[in-house]
Amino acid sequence: MTTPYLSIILPAHNEAQRISDSLDKIRQFVDSQTFDSEVLVIENASSDDTLRIARENQKAFPQLKIIQLDQPGKGNAIRVGMMAASGQYRFMADVDLSMPVEEILHFLPPELPSPQVAIGSREKEGSKRIGEPFYRHLIGRVFNLLVQALVLPGIQDSQCGFKCFSASAAEQIFSNQTLDGWSFDVEVLSIARSLGYEVVEVPVIWVYQPGSRVRLVQDSWKMFQELLLIRRNKRNGLYGGKKDRS
Repeated sequence: MTTPYLSIILPAHNEAQRISDSLDKIRQFVDSQTFDSEVLVIENASSDDTLRIARENQKAFPQLKIIQLDQPGKGNAIRVGMMAASGQYRFMADVDLSMPVEEILHFLPPELPSPQVAIGSREKEGSKRIGEPFYRHLIGRVFNLLVQALVLPGIQDSQCGFKCFSASAAEQIFSNQTLDGWSFDVEVLSIARSLGYEVVEVPVIWVYQPGSRVRLVQDSWKMFQELLLIRRNKRNGLYGGKKDRS
């Protein structure tokens, strides 16, 4: 069996309203490329028809695979998907496709030579945010200041949901991941740096999609606590690298 060049991993929790349209766009993208791809939908603990709709899409989408999990948590879904994928490059994407699927090509050779860890950035020069409410942008920038101060200096946007990993990087990084909540992105990038991987930010076009499940007060406090945990774990060398006392 041919190893796919690209795996696209979609965590899907209660996405019945969006998943069919998004899978159709991804199918068109995959079919238009010269390389082989696979698409993994990781359905985790949905209470709506997400799983049924995803399975319906398999009829016209032979590259589509579905993994069903009983445990919630986006970080858990991404970890399972990354470890189950077989592509030379493994790309995580949000089901809302707030970044147009065609932008994936900016994360792959030849546009990026031999990328190991490439992340979508809504802040890097050349990026574009469309339609985002000011208050959400402001909260995001405040959180990023904390991320940079505590864990990831120099990373302008750790929370964009579109990230690409080489197969070897994915297997090393996600086997060390421990967090399943909203801060898992920060932990994943901290692990990458601890293991010696350069994290490259790729400017993207990003269109705001309403319906975020982040609860601004409760989740912000929990994410701050998780930042402190990530910082402690990194300093203690728990992410596979040397102890970091910076």
